[in-house]
Amino acid sequence: MEEARIKRLRWRTRRGTRELDALFGGWLDERFAAADESARMAFDELLDVQDPDLWDWVMGHARAPREDWQAIIDDIRARHRL
Repeated sequence: MEEARIKRLRWRTRRGTRELDALFGGWLDERFAAADESARMAFDELLDVQDPDLWDWVMGHARAPREDWQAIIDDIRARHRL
């Protein structure tokens, strides 16, 4: 079950740009396993967001509308010093 979930998420982290692929795929690789179930669900839901919004959030041009999403974005930004 967990392996199938990771494979599905891996596919969904493939975005329109290599940068977003690397950022969200990196979070999946490095943080997902240790995340609690609520953060895992938030990550899954975050991947439904359109690329321009994700890019604006990751670049710090705007904030995500949900705090759980913003926590993931903040973690990605901190890991990559954005």
